[in-house]
Amino acid sequence: QVQLVESGGGLVQAGGSLRLSCAASGRTFSNYAMGWFRQAPGKEREFVAAISRSGGSTYYADSVKGRFTISRDNGKNTVYLQMNSLKPEDTAVYYCGFHYSFSYYNSAGYDYWGQGTQVTVSS
Repeated sequence: QVQLVESGGGLVQAGGSLRLSCAASGRTFSNYAMGWFRQAPGKEREFVAAISRSGGSTYYADSVKGRFTISRDNGKNTVYLQMNSLKPEDTAVYYCGFHYSFSYYNSAGYDYWGQGTQVTVSS
């Protein structure tokens, strides 16, 4: 079965860094673009970053450009999100997903999600 397992979240002070990992199984990983989304209490799931199948193209929400970096290792079936200069507004549950449809920016374009990992940034 298809599985995505996120890890690496935690509590960090504003200005700090975290590196999230998402390990995939049950699919040919390199056939899929991947994305990171996040969801804070009372808010809808929002796009954070996406990466093409080969890793040659990346896409970011304006709110994280210059601070976050998405990458992937197809040999390890893993996608990463390096988060630097974290802000309290980055606090959310972070999810990775397999992309299958047209838009990287909409959650409806992803068909499988992990369970999420909590990121909390204190001020």
